[in-house]
Amino acid sequence: MQLKQIRARIEKIDAHILNLIDQRTALAKDVLDAKKAESMPINDAEQNKVVLERVANLATERGLDGEEVKRIFEILIKMNIERQHEMSGEGNLP
Repeated sequence: MQLKQIRARIEKIDAHILNLIDQRTALAKDVLDAKKAESMPINDAEQNKVVLERVANLATERGLDGEEVKRIFEILIKMNIERQHEMSGEGNLP
């Protein structure tokens, strides 16, 4: 396979990853509503820990660097927390 073809495949994967991030972030409203119904704070440190441990383990099973994958998911979690704060009127996102 030529470099151009490989890069085209990577570009498609990148677009797919962005679609998944968009889908994940779109769930922020549902999560916020559920947290409000259960009188929970927006930032659920225990759940964040569960997610990070889960993805680190899944990454390791796939031969990926679990710590680096955790860093990616820390960013995703932060994005969702910021989105929930914004939706609740507490944030400063556009």
